[in-house]
Amino acid sequence: MLTPVTSTPGVRSPGRPLPAPDTGPVETTRDLIVTGVIALLAFVSRFWGLGSATDGGTPIFDEKHYAPQSYNIAQLGIEENPAYGLVVHPPVAKQIESIGGMLFGYTPVGWRFMAAICGVLVILMVMRITRRLTRSTQLGLIAGLLLCMDGVTFVTSRIGMLDIYQVVFVTAAAGALLVDRDQMRARMHRAAVEGRVHLSDLGPRLGFRWWRFTAGVMLGLSLGVKWSGLYFIAFFGIMSVAWDWALRSRYGVRRPLAGMLVRDATPAFVSLVIWPAVLHMFSWLPWFANENSVYRHAVGAKVEDTWLPDALQSWLYYQSSVLDFHSSLTTSAGNRHPWESKPWTWPMGLRPMLYYVEQGDQVAGCGEASCVRAIMLLGTPAIWWLAIPVLAWAFWRAVICRDGRYVFPLVGYSAGYLPWFFQHDRQMYFFYAAVMAPFFVMMVALVLGEVAGKATDPPRRRIIGRAIVSLYLALVVVNFIYMLPILSGTPITQTEWNLQLWLPSWR
Repeated sequence: MLTPVTSTPGVRSPGRPLPAPDTGPVETTRDLIVTGVIALLAFVSRFWGLGSATDGGTPIFDEKHYAPQSYNIAQLGIEENPAYGLVVHPPVAKQIESIGGMLFGYTPVGWRFMAAICGVLVILMVMRITRRLTRSTQLGLIAGLLLCMDGVTFVTSRIGMLDIYQVVFVTAAAGALLVDRDQMRARMHRAAVEGRVHLSDLGPRLGFRWWRFTAGVMLGLSLGVKWSGLYFIAFFGIMSVAWDWALRSRYGVRRPLAGMLVRDATPAFVSLVIWPAVLHMFSWLPWFANENSVYRHAVGAKVEDTWLPDALQSWLYYQSSVLDFHSSLTTSAGNRHPWESKPWTWPMGLRPMLYYVEQGDQVAGCGEASCVRAIMLLGTPAIWWLAIPVLAWAFWRAVICRDGRYVFPLVGYSAGYLPWFFQHDRQMYFFYAAVMAPFFVMMVALVLGEVAGKATDPPRRRIIGRAIVSLYLALVVVNFIYMLPILSGTPITQTEWNLQLWLPSWR
């Protein structure tokens, strides 16, 4: 039995002491200042020159699909015209992007404004999540700085495509589950102090979990951006109930697995599976409400009439056409793109994505007669090229050393990465890896924390460790600034363009 440790001299507790009530970091003025500094850096970097790089004032790459669709929503509340093409994703991201269209019209800033806002939010969330995960403001600062300097996150935050919206919702869901974990630690500790842990073999009920409910909201919105949100629902759901099992075991519940299954698993399924599915359906309400929605009257024209209501049958046809599109988009069927890549190239960013390039004497601004302007989705090498050692170390710490801090980012990273190996014949692009970046940055921050050393280490060890960390962060900043022209579409000379392309696979 677990019992509170008494402080009375000479009195010994009859059972093993309670675990320390590790329920989260305490907010300080320094934390607020650090958050403000990172927020300012994130805002400036994401909004600087936001609308400068365009294809003659028109969208670039897949913006050509999503910018018109989101502006269609800004004007009419729905996607009405299928002629824009690729109406093959749920509506949430385009609904959010339409806010920029309402504010700034059909302009580059209009279709990129909300992406930039989400880019800032992702950086702030990663900083705060890392701080909570490590109980270290310094490591939170490092994570926020690294994500600011990451080329993938930078470009994704400044392009009117869908990926940054999934990144922001997935990151928010992960953060909400981490807060839920700390809150459940506090509730379980209180139950133990009050002597309620052993009233049942299954352990105590922990009450309604608002933060887990919030995670379900975020996962539902992620699913409403892209169907790949399903992967995060599965991975995060398993992680959440595994935490519950571990918590009940930690507090000596007699049947922790059964307690988790009975007390925690069913509510978790409702919050993290059923509720996201319901929210996903809610996101389609404007489609059902408007008679002019794309494919709204597919019955009779594209599909035979059945006993189902016409609106529902048309919606099911819409979903099946989306599934058919994704299923048929395979390289074996001849669907090839010059910049496609496969999952095994993503961790180190070996095959980036060229979104836009313009070169020749019609491009000015580099000081020569012929200039180059390009936007390439490219991970900062000083960060991404450490993928193999960082992932190996994280796996070692999580599995062999049982360091739970590494489990959290590994689960998020795996959810955004591993499922794609089961679809390896599908046409894929490096921008699918954007959702992996926040979790990888968390792992890098954890590793840097170990390099920097602990307060109990000898002073010489800490000085050397902190010097190494400082030099590495300086290298990341310099590397990012060097790559910035091809991340932002800044005019450069042909010679500078060639120098930026370090690997043959970047060409």
